[in-house]
Amino acid sequence: MYLLLTLLTALINAAVIAAICTTKKLHLPANYLICSLAVTDLLVALLVMPVSILYITTEMWTLGQVVCELWLSVDMTCCTCSILHLCVIALDRYWAITKAIEYARKRSARRAAVMVGVVWVISVFISMPPLFWRQRPSRGSFKQCIIEHDHLGYTIYSTVGAFYIPMMIILILYHRIYNAAKTLYQKRGSSRHLSGRSLGSQNSVDHCRVSHTFCVSDLSNSDPTLPTDKLNTAVHVPSFETDADGQDEKNQICTLRERKAARILGLILGAFIICWLPFFLKEVLVGLRVVQPSPLVSDMLTWLGYINSLINPLLYTSFNDDFKLAFKKLLKRKEHV
Repeated sequence: MYLLLTLLTALINAAVIAAICTTKKLHLPANYLICSLAVTDLLVALLVMPVSILYITTEMWTLGQVVCELWLSVDMTCCTCSILHLCVIALDRYWAITKAIEYARKRSARRAAVMVGVVWVISVFISMPPLFWRQRPSRGSFKQCIIEHDHLGYTIYSTVGAFYIPMMIILILYHRIYNAAKTLYQKRGSSRHLSGRSLGSQNSVDHCRVSHTFCVSDLSNSDPTLPTDKLNTAVHVPSFETDADGQDEKNQICTLRERKAARILGLILGAFIICWLPFFLKEVLVGLRVVQPSPLVSDMLTWLGYINSLINPLLYTSFNDDFKLAFKKLLKRKEHV
């Protein structure tokens, strides 16, 4: 089962990376963040999960002290980096929907690279400290390779920095994103007093902001980086003004889109919290000497966190038509080869 999860994680994240690299339409700053997330999750699948499988299977550590320290460091760094990527993606989407025009000017590949660099630096600072005090047993007596909890201060520092603060940031940002999107949907449904031309322009702006934020399949082809004067030609938005009695229909459409946005956000937040909260809660309780879970329970909670690296590429791409088309092209190429 662990091996199957590892293979799926590697294949799906590799497919996301390949789709973004080979599809010009996906060469957008927001997708560069998703690509970086996929690279991080791919590293988890290649460098962390196989060693964990070996350790669980043999029930003892056979690779030596140096490999143990390297593995634990890579494990903590990559998993923390994956979680922090979710933060910067949420921040990017928040700016895109609340400061659409202003942020479109600042949004670039360079900005995305800076955000990714900051994420990696923070991850390294969170994962490296144990290297300076981790005990080094005498040669031949090294049988276990586990995260030590002999420094309560570091346990609090690492869990708060790697999970609890990012979780709060993600919850706050997506709550505000949903409220902003809901306002935009309602605004589009109630702006009957505007002229046809101005309504079309405003609808297009709102349409782009919401579509990019949620990657909803029926709205995914818009490019929020386009200038305002080109939005009308870039996105086709049906006009509801042609139907004088269509208020109920408009309200229904707005409600459906709000529910769809809520469902997507619920999946993203639910998967993240379900996968990682049990592990980090266990880490705090172990550090406080409240509980001492069995190796089986610890392994299950750890792998529940690893599964988030499998779920991430599915959630962040499966609602986007451009990604779906890119995946289909990749499959056709593979069949042809």
